[in-house]
Amino acid sequence: MSNAPEDYYQAFLRERQARDELEQLLEEKTRALYESNQALEEKVQQLQSQQAVLMQAEKMATLGTLSAGVAHEINNPLAYAMSNLESLNYIKPVLNELLCISNDYIAGKITSEDALTALKRLNKQQTFSFLITDMDELLDDAQEGLRRIGAIVKNLLSFARPKNNLLAMSDISQALDSALKLLHNQLKNNHLICHVQPIPLSYCNLATLNQVIVNLLMNAKQACDEQPQQAEIIVELYSKQKFIYLSVSDNGCGMNEETKKHIFDPFYTTKPVGQGTGMGMSIVYSIIQEHQGRVLIESSLGIGSKITCELPILSLPDL
Repeated sequence: MSNAPEDYYQAFLRERQARDELEQLLEEKTRALYESNQALEEKVQQLQSQQAVLMQAEKMATLGTLSAGVAHEINNPLAYAMSNLESLNYIKPVLNELLCISNDYIAGKITSEDALTALKRLNKQQTFSFLITDMDELLDDAQEGLRRIGAIVKNLLSFARPKNNLLAMSDISQALDSALKLLHNQLKNNHLICHVQPIPLSYCNLATLNQVIVNLLMNAKQACDEQPQQAEIIVELYSKQKFIYLSVSDNGCGMNEETKKHIFDPFYTTKPVGQGTGMGMSIVYSIIQEHQGRVLIESSLGIGSKITCELPILSLPDL
């Protein structure tokens, strides 16, 4: 019994030592976990940065493909705007003389009879009624051409602008309209059918969804390029229950099972060297995933393909 206090004390020391060792081990594990978490966060940031760079590079590659068509789209309205402005140059001398006659009459340098004589002479050279009508038409056409150029440039800038991660309650049909305007010249030789139904607003990034639609339409167009039959591309946009569906169908070359298996792999492409980056469908998949959606593939070799993006209808998050 005399050794009992000593035994308790030794037991207490052993327990305290074990507790100290456990606390030290826990501290070391916590520190290691914190360092691992920090390293993981850095890796995630690096991956996000690299993804943004790859997405921007894919945009630039797409713009390179579109450049010839866009130049043609701009050249047409620019040509008739310039032509109309040149026509106005022939009217300018008549307008200058008309203003000079008016100014001289107001200043009292010529009488009303002289002014009337000068105006009649000028009217014989260029009928005033014709000038009024012609000037209105020339100016209206020139303005319309410049407005078309402005719209094309706006769509280009909107597509080329780096991803801004700006999410807002938006109508996805606006992204479709922008993509169709951007690709108008590329798709004009295809039989393009659009079935667009009114859809609810959803919390999304229109800029990135615009890139999704451009990529899908370009893929459909290129799939039809080598086919002998009339190319047909069908675009559908509608909502059902709690989802928005965007699909692009074509009657092009289609895909085999191997292609469908790797279609979302980065840098995978069936195009010849130098004609594709292999990032188009990978970026489509990534953007749809960011919107909590999924991409569905239906394709048969030699018959065509249908790519459907299923997007949940998201509401504005609570702040």
